[in-house]
Amino acid sequence: MRYIKLFESFSTDGESKSLSEIDTICQKFGITNYTVNSDGSVDVDGDVNLSYKGLIEIPLKFGKVSRGFYCQDNSLNGLEGAPREVGGHFICDGNRLTNLEGAPIEVSGNFFCGYNKLITLEGAPRLIGGNFDLYGNPICKIYNLFPDHKSFMYSLDYNYLRGTSIVRSRFQEALDELDIELPESISGYKYI
Repeated sequence: MRYIKLFESFSTDGESKSLSEIDTICQKFGITNYTVNSDGSVDVDGDVNLSYKGLIEIPLKFGKVSRGFYCQDNSLNGLEGAPREVGGHFICDGNRLTNLEGAPIEVSGNFFCGYNKLITLEGAPRLIGGNFDLYGNPICKIYNLFPDHKSFMYSLDYNYLRGTSIVRSRFQEALDELDIELPESISGYKYI
């Protein structure tokens, strides 16, 4: 299924795609049961699997995906175009991500972003219904200080990360809130 629009093109992040181009991209990647919204974003009733395609960017702007969204093992530098909401798991392991800007706001299942180059979690979903796995990223050295992903995500509200720098006083406040001792140093990061 798809939404038929009376005019010919949709603007997505300054780039215009026609309904025909969107249909072609969906067909190429085996995306079915989709609706094209008036803003050119694509809602999908089901899974979207863009894994192992050699992608450097997500080829469409997605809105809602009712099940899982999989884009692991590509060469993605960013998640622009990823869905706002995912009803299942979101997996973007094995890319080149240094942050999570463009990631969904809400993921009902697990959120896996391991084996990237994450030094910050800017753009991370605010609601994750399942597990949050970022194994194999530089930021794990900070993440592993916390007892679970919810306390780690809560700690980010203290705004202590600045790339590979940590604002020591803000980090101390976040750790004090959870009775965690401030480490003398964290490999790959410096206190400011």
